[in-house]
Formats: sequence, structure tokens, C-alpha cells
Amino acid sequence: MPTRRARSRSTAPPSAEAEAVADRLHSAAIHLLRALRREDAASGLSAPRLSALSVVVFAGPITIGALAAAEQVRPPTMTRLVAALEAQGLVTRVPDPDDGRVVRLRATAKGQRLLAAGRARRVEKLAAQVDALPPDDRATLARAAELVERLVAADR
Repeated sequence: MPTRRARSRSTAPPSAEAEAVADRLHSAAIHLLRALRREDAASGLSAPRLSALSVVVFAGPITIGALAAAEQVRPPTMTRLVAALEAQGLVTRVPDPDDGRVVRLRATAKGQRLLAAGRARRVEKLAAQVDALPPDDRATLARAAELVERLVAADR
């Protein structure tokens, strides 16, 4: 079966088959993430704090405004979340090297370790479930993960 290139961002509506696959994938991704999120309780952080910390860890030094935009909350809400993360020693404020008026947030080593441990718990739980599958199913999931990664990369 020949492979087709991903459709460029056109105005043509997707096929019914593509809609059905997208609907199933969307639902499965949400359910998978909800199930894995149960592992987050071990972090000791609320979901909003953990999410904000994740953005700081992976986006690197970031302003509170940019963090609020990434998390889709208002800056005053993010200011409160950041204050709590600072109080726990998970993030720190650093001056912007190019503009002394700007302050950026950086994850501390403790914050990075906490996030890495949480990711490890999630991956371990999922790996155990994947490992219980027959080899052909594991190979299919590996291929599906590759395709999802390509979809995400194409949308950036």
C-alpha cells in the first residue's frame, strides 16, 4: 500500500475515514492521559501547579505573562501559582540577560527532579501496560506513536 504525504493545510474538508480516525484518536488520547494523570498525586502538587512547572521546565526561562498564555490563564492567576512554586523551591526568578526590567522563571534542580520523577511514574505505568500486549500489538503501537509524532511535528 503506497504511503501518502500529509495533506497540506488546505480548505478541503477531511474524508469521513479521517474524521473517524481523528475522533477515536482524540478520545483515546484524552482517556490515556486521564488514566496516567492518577500517577501525578504522588508529586504532591495540584494539577495546575504541576502543569505550570512542566512549562517552565520545558520552555526554559519564561516570563509570567508567557507562562500564563501557555497555560491559558490570566496573569494574576499565574502569579499566585508561581508564588506557590517558589515557596516550594521548584522555580526561581532570574533577571533577563537582555532586558533588566524583565524577570523570567527558571525551574530549580528540585523542580526538574520532581517533574522527571512524575514522568518516570507515568511512563512506568504505561510501559507495564504495553509490555502486557502481544508483540505484534506492541509493534503496532510503536508505529502509531511514530505517526502521531509526525502529525505533531507537521503542525508546529
